[in-house]
Amino acid sequence: MAAALAAAQAGDHAAALAIWGPLAQAGVARAQSNVGACFAEGLGVDRDPALAARWLGLAADACDPVGQRNLAALYFRGDGVERDDRRAAALYRAAAEQGDAAAQDMLSWMLVEDGGITFDPVEALRWAHLAADQGVAQAMTRLGMLYHDALGADRDPVEAARWWHRAADRGEPDAQSMLGAAYHLGAGVARDPVVALAWLLRGSAGGSALAGRFLGPARAALDPTGIAEAERLARVPLPEAPP
Repeated sequence: MAAALAAAQAGDHAAALAIWGPLAQAGVARAQSNVGACFAEGLGVDRDPALAARWLGLAADACDPVGQRNLAALYFRGDGVERDDRRAAALYRAAAEQGDAAAQDMLSWMLVEDGGITFDPVEALRWAHLAADQGVAQAMTRLGMLYHDALGADRDPVEAARWWHRAADRGEPDAQSMLGAAYHLGAGVARDPVVALAWLLRGSAGGSALAGRFLGPARAALDPTGIAEAERLARVPLPEAPP
């Protein structure tokens, strides 16, 4: 398995599959999950969502959390299987309960954003905390939103800004935009027009649509010197962003 993982990380999925294939046929759940993921994404093989679902189903039945999470994604998208949000949520929950951070993050999102399952902001907050504790930046961003919007907890602008800052430092564009807005408005942090624009510029450059409504007012609050300083700050490497 280690040799297959090394091959996959090097981009040689065909070599990885040559190892995972026989192991999957022999019933090794993680190998089944990996084979399924390759068919789902077309890595080393032609993309085949239906075959991906079959392999991921075997892994999920064996309680492999990665297999459960990847199968959940197929059900959520309706890719190779009929779309079923409740089945997806159940699989995400099964993986989340085994400590899978990505599943915890997605389950948290579904509990507050997706209409296919029961709205439960308290549970969403709990799963977001667990995913954030494992370093998932998107979960940190969601925690900021939950505290900002008083979902699952009392409204706490300071706590919201703290979580946005943690995610922003990791390069998460929506968190950067929301942190910029917080600095622009002085919500949970001391108002700082230069820092506000710097974060908004980062968020916008990263593709966050949330920056749009604040960029104009943030620029208008600064003179050319302040704008230049914000643009300089926006180019400074982040402390925790991946290389």
